[in-house]
Amino acid sequence: MEENFKMIAKTLFGFEDILENELIQLGAQNINKGVRMVSFVGDKGFMYKANLALRTAIKILKPIHSFKVKNETDLYKNIYAMDWSQYLKSNGTLAVDATIHSDLFSHSLFIAQKTKDAIVDKFRETTGERPSVDLKFPDVKINVHISKNHCNISLDTSGDSLHKRGYKTATNIAPINEVLAAGLIMLSGWDGQCDFMDPMCGSGTMLIEAAMIACNIPPNLMRKEFAFERWPDWDVELFEKIEESLLKKTRDFHHKIIGYDKAPSAVKKAQINAENAQLDDFITVKHEDFFKTQKGGNEKLHMVFNPPYGERLNIDMELFYKNIGDTLKQSYPGTDAWFITSNLNALKHVGLRPSRKIQLYNAKLESRLVKYVMYEGSKKAKFN
Repeated sequence: MEENFKMIAKTLFGFEDILENELIQLGAQNINKGVRMVSFVGDKGFMYKANLALRTAIKILKPIHSFKVKNETDLYKNIYAMDWSQYLKSNGTLAVDATIHSDLFSHSLFIAQKTKDAIVDKFRETTGERPSVDLKFPDVKINVHISKNHCNISLDTSGDSLHKRGYKTATNIAPINEVLAAGLIMLSGWDGQCDFMDPMCGSGTMLIEAAMIACNIPPNLMRKEFAFERWPDWDVELFEKIEESLLKKTRDFHHKIIGYDKAPSAVKKAQINAENAQLDDFITVKHEDFFKTQKGGNEKLHMVFNPPYGERLNIDMELFYKNIGDTLKQSYPGTDAWFITSNLNALKHVGLRPSRKIQLYNAKLESRLVKYVMYEGSKKAKFN
C-alpha cells in the first residue's frame, strides 16, 4: 500500500468551493478549504489522479517541510539542513519559485535564489557535485511559500500550470485561462443537460471546457508532461491505470455546443483547438455577429461568455454592453446567460437586472460573473 500524504491544490479566488467539491467527488481525504487553495490527503495514485482530473486546480503541491523564519540566514540554514538526496540527484536539475506574504521579506526572486543556493551548496559540500538550474524542464520543481514568519517548502507535482491543458495551439489577443473558463462554467451550474452557447467564443476555450465537463472527460489528458514524471518514484503503470479508470467514467452528450465569433480568424482558431481536443464532433463554431443572431428553437439554452472589457480593444463599451442586454432580451428567450466582466461601469448599461453576481478575478482584474434569466414568452426580462 502506498503511504498517504498531504497535498495542496492551488486555485483562483472564488473557486475554492468548486475545487473542494471536485476533491470530494474524486475521493480525497481530510479536505480543508483556504483562500485560493484547498488541502487534502491522498496517496501517489491520487496525486496522479488530482493532476489529471481537477478542472479548477492551477497546481498540486506536495509539502515536505515547514519552519519559522526571521531572515535570509534562517531560510538558508533550514533549507541546507534538509535531506535533498531523496528528491534530487547531485547532478540533476532544479527550479525554485517563491511566493511571499510577509513584511520580513520583499523580493520573491531573492528568496528563490537563496533557496537554490542552499540546496546547491549542500550537494557540493556533501558529494562534490552540484545540481544545475533548468527553468523549463527541471527534475524537481520546488515551491517556497512564506506567510508572515512561517515558511513552507513543497514539491510542485504539476510543473507547468494546470491551465495548460495541451489542446490550445491557436489563441487570440486576450485568451481566457482554461482553469478560469472551467470554473465559470461550473459556477454557472452547467450540467450538460441542454444546449450550450458562447456567443463571443474567441479561440474556443469555453466551448472545449464545456464539452469536457458535459462528457466528464479529464481536462489534463492531453498534457505533454507533469513534474512528477521526472521523480525517482515515477510509476508509469500506476499512472496509466489511473488514466484508464478516469476514461471509463466518461459519458455521452446529446445536445449541442455552439460558438459564434465575428472574426473569421477566431472562428478558425476555435475550430483548430476543438479538433486538437478531439471534441469537434460536439462543437460547432460559426462566423456570426451575436448582435445580429436569434436563438434557434424553443429548447432551453445555457450561455457562458467572456465579452471584451475594453482593456485591449478600442470600442464603445457602454454601447457594446447595451447591445448585449438588448440582444438577450429581444432574441434569446428561454436562456440562462452568464458572463464575466471587469468593466463594472459598462455592466450598468446592460439594462437588465442580474439574478446573481459573483465576485472573481480574471488575472489581477477584479471582475463579476453575472447571470441573466431570459424567460420564454416575454419580451421583458424577468428575474429570480
